[in-house]
Amino acid sequence: DVKSLMGDASDNIPGVPGIGEKTALALISKFGSLQGVYDNIEDKAVKPGQRAKLTANRDKADLSYMLGTIRKDAPIESDPAAYVRQPGDPAAAAQLLAALEMHKMVARWGLEEGAAPDAADAAPLETVEPSPLPLLLEGRFYAAQSASKEGGSAWYLVQGKDVYLPDADRLAAILDGDAEIWAFDAKPLYRLALEHGGIGKALRFDGKLAAYLLNPSASGYEIHSLAAEYGVHADFTCEAAPDAGVLAGLCDALAAALDESGQRKLLDEMELPLARVLADMERIGFAVDADGIRAFGDSLRGELDGILNNIYTEVGYEFNVNSPKQLGEALFDKLGLPPRKKNARGYSTDAETLESLRPYSPVIDEILKYRTYSKLLSTYVDGLLNATAADGRVHSTFIQTEARTGRISSTEPNLQNIPIRTELGSRLRGYFVAGQGETLVDADYSQIELRILAHITGDEHMQQAFLNGADIHRSTAAKIYHIPESEVTPQLRSASKAINFGIMYGKGAFSLGKDLGISVKEADAFLKTYLDTFPKVDGYMKDCIAHAKDKGYVETLFGRRRALPELASSNFQVRASGERMARNTPIQGTAADIIKLAMVHVWQRLRDEKLQARLLLQVHDELIVEAPDAEIDEVKRILKEEMENVVHYSVPLTTEVGTGKTWLAAH
Repeated sequence: DVKSLMGDASDNIPGVPGIGEKTALALISKFGSLQGVYDNIEDKAVKPGQRAKLTANRDKADLSYMLGTIRKDAPIESDPAAYVRQPGDPAAAAQLLAALEMHKMVARWGLEEGAAPDAADAAPLETVEPSPLPLLLEGRFYAAQSASKEGGSAWYLVQGKDVYLPDADRLAAILDGDAEIWAFDAKPLYRLALEHGGIGKALRFDGKLAAYLLNPSASGYEIHSLAAEYGVHADFTCEAAPDAGVLAGLCDALAAALDESGQRKLLDEMELPLARVLADMERIGFAVDADGIRAFGDSLRGELDGILNNIYTEVGYEFNVNSPKQLGEALFDKLGLPPRKKNARGYSTDAETLESLRPYSPVIDEILKYRTYSKLLSTYVDGLLNATAADGRVHSTFIQTEARTGRISSTEPNLQNIPIRTELGSRLRGYFVAGQGETLVDADYSQIELRILAHITGDEHMQQAFLNGADIHRSTAAKIYHIPESEVTPQLRSASKAINFGIMYGKGAFSLGKDLGISVKEADAFLKTYLDTFPKVDGYMKDCIAHAKDKGYVETLFGRRRALPELASSNFQVRASGERMARNTPIQGTAADIIKLAMVHVWQRLRDEKLQARLLLQVHDELIVEAPDAEIDEVKRILKEEMENVVHYSVPLTTEVGTGKTWLAAH
C-alpha cells in the first residue's frame, strides 16, 4: 500500500508523482490501506496539494498497487515430472539467438548457428572440394569472400554444389561476362572490375546490402549469423569456403524478404548501383598537398606549446591537460572554479562543463583552444599524412551499411568530418587539391531537408517561400511574428532558423532554449507559436509518431524502413528518443536517398558523355568532382541538372555550384 503511493524506482513501480515516503507512510497509517486513502480523499487530514495529486493519478496508484502485490495465483506446473530437463531444440534456439544478435550466447551454450533441425538424426553433409572453372559460365552464380590460410581473403563462386576459386584476372572477366552474379558485398567486386577496365555489369544482387535494408540497426552483417537468423541450413560443406553451403540459400531468402518489405527497388536502383560508384571513388582517391599539411601541422605544434604555457601560468604548475582527473584537480581544487557535475573518475571536464565555466576564468578558453588544436593535429594532420598513398592521394573507404538513416559514412580517413565551422579547421580543406590541369567542381544542395519538410507536410506557407525563392528563415520569422519580412531582425531570423531545423530533429523547449540562449518558458512559447502558425508541420510530426507506433517502423519517401522498438519502451527517455527518430528519419533519410540517387546519376552521366571528370567525394549534401579544366562548364551543367532533377517534388531542389583548385576554394 505504501509503495503504491511512493513508488519504487528499482522495481519500475511509478507511484503517485509528488508523494514521497513520509507522506505515503502517514496516509496509510491514518487510513489503513490504499483503498482507505481514496475512500477518505475529502478528509481534512489529506492536504489540498496531496488531494490534487492523488486524484489526478489514481490510475498510477492502482497500477502500482497491482505491481507491488505478491501474486499467489501464478500458473505454476505442480507435477515434478514437468521439471525434468529435456533436450530442447538447439537449432531453433540458435536461430532465435541469432535473430536477437546474441551470438556469444550461441557459442557459450555450444549451439551451432545455421544447424539444421534434428541435426543429430540427419545424415552428415556432403563435403565438396573446389572445382576447376569451366570455360563458359552460364546461369546464376553466388559470390563471397572467405579467409585464406595465408591471411587476407579470397573470393569464391557457388553454383549448386560446385565451388570455384577463380584468380583475380578470371574473376574480373566473369564480372563483365554473361553469367549473373549474386554477391555478398559487391563493392570490392565492382572495384576489381573497374581496375580491369570493366564496370561489373554481371552483378545483380548484394546480400549484405539487402540485409542492411532489412535491418539497418544490426551490429553487423556476417553470412553465418544471417543464415542462422533466416533459418538457412547448409546444403554441403567446403573447407576452402566455409560459408559456401549457405550462401545461395541466404541470398535467396534475403531477396524474398526484400520483395516482401517492398524494398527491392531500393536495392536494384539505388544501393547496388551506388556500390559501383563508391568503389570508383575509393579507387580514384582525393589528391592532397602533403607538404602543406606538414607545414600546417608544424604551425599547430608551435601554437600548442604557447597555449600550454598559458595554461600552466594561469594554474601555477605543470600537469597533464589530457588527463580529466588532473585537469579537474587544477580547475576545481587549485583555482576553485564551481564544479558542475561528477562522474566515476571525479570532476567532469567535458565540453559542456568547460563552456559553462568560461565566465569564471580565462584559462577555460585556453583549454578549449588546446583541445581543438590537439584534435586537428592528431586526427586530421597526422591522420591524413599517414593515410596518403604513394600516388599522393587519400583513398577513403565508404561504408553503405552503417548509418541507420541510410547515410553513407567514410573511414580511414573520415573525409566527411573535415572541420568547416572554424576558420582554422576549414583551412584543412585548402590542402585537398585538384590534379595538374584539373579543377574541383563542388555542388551543394541548398536546404534540402527543409525543402523535403515543406513537400512532405504539404504546408503552403513553406512551399510558397521556396517557390518564390525567398529566404525561408526570414519568411518563417515574418509568419510567426506577423510582421513584414523587411522588419525581421537578425536575432529573429536566427531564432527562426534554429526552430526550422530543430523541429526536424524533434527538439523540445529545453533543447531549443539552450540553442537560443533563452529560458525554457520563452522557448516553449516560441515553439507553440511556430506550430500554431504551421499546423500542417505539427500534424505531420504527430502522424509520424502514430504511424511508427502502429507499424513499428518509419519510412523515407523512397520506402527505406527503420524499425523503432524504442517507441514501445517503458522508459520515458528511450521512448522520447524513439519519437524524435520517428519525426526525423523520414526527412533525413529521404535526403540521404536523394543524394545517393544523384551520385548514381552523376557518375553515369559523366561516363555516358565520355568525360574525363571523376566523382571524388560526397559529404552530406555536397558532391565534389575533379574535372580537366576544359570540361569545367560541362561538369557544372551536369551536376546542376542531375542533382536538381533527380526527383520532382512540390518545391524545387536547388544546388549551389562552385569551382576552385582546392576544396576550400571550390566550396
